Amino acid sequence: MTETPEHIKWLVDTGDRLKTADGKEVEVWEFRHENDEAVLSAWARHFRNHYCLDAEIDFLRCRCSRQNYLTNIKFPCETSKLGPGIRAGDFGEILVSDYLQWILGYWVPRVRWASKVVRDESPKGSDVIGFRFHEKAGEASTKDVLFVFESKTKFSASKINRLQDAINDSAKDHIRIDESLNFIKQKFFEKNEIEQAQKIERFQSPVDMPYKETYGAAAIISNECFNAGELASSDSRKISNSAKSKKFFPHPNGDNLVLLVIKGASMMALVHELYRRAADEA
Repeated sequence: MTETPEHIKWLVDTGDRLKTADGKEVEVWEFRHENDEAVLSAWARHFRNHYCLDAEIDFLRCRCSRQNYLTNIKFPCETSKLGPGIRAGDFGEILVSDYLQWILGYWVPRVRWASKVVRDESPKGSDVIGFRFHEKAGEASTKDVLFVFESKTKFSASKINRLQDAINDSAKDHIRIDESLNFIKQKFFEKNEIEQAQKIERFQSPVDMPYKETYGAAAIISNECFNAGELASSDSRKISNSAKSKKFFPHPNGDNLVLLVIKGASMMALVHELYRRAADEA
């Protein structure tokens, strides 16, 4: 595991806990970001490399500048109809990936965002997937863990409960996990990272080689949008297939469901600044 980035120190467990309508505990963390040039620059580099590795950008950018290539081709657009929402969503997924890797200690492949064909769209599949190996490399254990997180953001005023949205999407992860694992493995194979691809393979035969499964739903929310009562109304027993559906079913992995809220000040402004810095400092 690589050295923990400095921006992870801004992610702080407040100690506050909410209870959902079905009695599940929700951890409340706060992202206490600061105007620290060194930390922001390192974070921007880490963030940029999710979309395009610094070692590859000069080949991919052709005749345009690095800044223009990232701003106009790779990063979601700041001013288009869909771009700001996609920026917020990508930011939330990457922050949850960081949480899963450096706070909880999982191996989290970062192949999702660089594989976009359309920059103002969200990638398909499960949002964040992490792996924990109990034994040394190459030896499968029933104590190995697959952790699948769904992430939603709320950085502007809305009546929508984004934690409930994350729970609803998490209920679908058991269906799409095979495709998501295959996608990650394929990306490693395409880069000739065979050892990494083989790590994924260990989790593709749960019947032959059982392992533990944990699911998570995360809401990343600006302080001005944080509503404890709204979040506490979330209920993993009442998952609907659509906003208009009146048919409900319980989360299929409700017993292994982790609920997380990360709040922070002026999060959308932070998102735009991070993308700007990531492009300008490339």
